Amino acid sequence: MSLLEKLYGPFFDPHNWSTVITSGQDWLIIFSLVMIECLLSVDNAVVLAAQTRVLPTLKEQEESLFYGIWGSYLFRFLIIGVGTYLINFWEIKVIGAAYLIYLVYRFFKNKYFGHKRVRQVRSTAAHLTGRKRFWSVVAQIEFMDIIFSVDSVLASLAISSNPVIVLIGGMIGIACMRGVAEIIMRLMRKIPELEPMAYCLIAIIAVKLFLTIPAIDIEIPSSIFGIFMLIVFALTIVIYFVRRSNNKKKE
Repeated sequence: MSLLEKLYGPFFDPHNWSTVITSGQDWLIIFSLVMIECLLSVDNAVVLAAQTRVLPTLKEQEESLFYGIWGSYLFRFLIIGVGTYLINFWEIKVIGAAYLIYLVYRFFKNKYFGHKRVRQVRSTAAHLTGRKRFWSVVAQIEFMDIIFSVDSVLASLAISSNPVIVLIGGMIGIACMRGVAEIIMRLMRKIPELEPMAYCLIAIIAVKLFLTIPAIDIEIPSSIFGIFMLIVFALTIVIYFVRRSNNKKKE
């Protein structure tokens, strides 16, 4: 019982919630978490939406996503509680930092040095009928959500160790992804620099996480890191407009 209180007690502490909600610095961090969630998970949101297309009616498709999003919230709550406990072990920090660096390596290798592979979405529910098909789709959505959320939860915990901040950022990010995935995809197609920027930030987050191991013990305040992320985002937009202006001059 004491372990459960340690893992999930901060979620039920009114003082913790009031401190976060009334803190401008905490909302800056939350905004940073939402930005990372959206940039890294937009493709995943499209895959989840594609899973619903085997359902015959729009009502069933929307209903499956409704159950899926609440399942995502529940899982995010559970994994953040466990994550805030495990992230205190330096071995987990090293493994987490290495995993984030691997994600960055894989992205740049596939994007600039490999062949771009088109992700094909296959649904095992296609051969089922009625409510069996519906619940099979819901189960697939939940399973894919679990897989997709590991990256963003790990990156979020590397930015802030406050589970309430990570939970709010994750929930807003999930809601944004389900509601504005197509808009974000259009923005990323229009400003292609956003995607590599996100993975550069992931590399920096990995370094930030690694620096906190006891042998080094350097802690970068989350508020400063949040400001840094906003600056990087703004610089990315500036670079985009400069490049577009230069391209127009060449034409």
